[in-house]
Amino acid sequence: MTHEILDTVLLFSLPASGKSETRAYMATLTPEQCVRDMAMGPTAQLDDYPYVHFMHRIDDELHANGYPYIFYHGPTRPFKDGWTWATLIELLNEDYDDLQAGKQHEAASAAQLLFDRLDAARLKSQLDAAMGEIPWRIRTRVGQALEAECRKDLDGRNRQAAQGIKGRTIVIEAARGAPNGTAFPVTPPKGYLAAFQQLSPTILERAAVLYIWVDPAESRRKNVERGLPDGQGSILHHSVPLEVMLGEYGTDDMAWLIEQSGKPDMIKVERIVEQGGRYANLVYWLPAARFDNRQDKTTFVRKPKAEWKPGEVKAIHDELSRALKTLLKGFNAR
Repeated sequence: MTHEILDTVLLFSLPASGKSETRAYMATLTPEQCVRDMAMGPTAQLDDYPYVHFMHRIDDELHANGYPYIFYHGPTRPFKDGWTWATLIELLNEDYDDLQAGKQHEAASAAQLLFDRLDAARLKSQLDAAMGEIPWRIRTRVGQALEAECRKDLDGRNRQAAQGIKGRTIVIEAARGAPNGTAFPVTPPKGYLAAFQQLSPTILERAAVLYIWVDPAESRRKNVERGLPDGQGSILHHSVPLEVMLGEYGTDDMAWLIEQSGKPDMIKVERIVEQGGRYANLVYWLPAARFDNRQDKTTFVRKPKAEWKPGEVKAIHDELSRALKTLLKGFNAR
């Protein structure tokens, strides 16, 4: 069966590479432009960064209540356990399933729902149920402090699920990498391959990979440039601490994965899947294309749309169109 539009696009790249700006630009396109120029329907968008932010917020509130951090070594430091990266993918798997089913969540407390979801995702990733160990009086205080933010996030996901996905393309954003100087293959849980192997079979069957290409040094420069003092909750204006940039995103394995696959513009993903009470090792082929952002084509999107220049719009539009049409061609040929 030949597809006219992409079903699911994995927008996986280094921090500050231009992922969120690319998503923001996609959201400005008309349905006709999406189909004609981008091989996409209007987009439904998922992102794991809000969960990263909420875990920081939980740690901040725990600390304010005299309780130790549970997710991070500190407010500007990495995860305590690297397998938290897998937890983020499990949360995206859930969000994707909700979109497919049009499922909306009702909860007396959006914050407590989030805490339960974090614990369930951690258990799937062979971690402990961290929020379940918090004394209820502390957990209640933390929930009250986060409720407004969590409710806004839940309402947004519910509205998106209610719209349905017929004729739409789901875009999933995530940043992954490995410490500076890491040799390939990257050891799980870090790197893109580990993330792909954690994705649900439903996503892997439908997905193609759009990689926003910048080198790690440029990623670090743009990360500093985009940061605003009050921007940690924003997908466009948050800044990742330098220790994390070097220790988690000093390099990445996307080019290596494409080169090692044995097929042009493809990534090979092997995943163990349960089938009829038994486990099988299945191979998924993900079409991959690089949006070349080494000469910056995306930063202008952070400005008000009235300030966008025609040349800037043409540069991002043309390169994005080329990359996405490459993905559709690869998806239909695999």
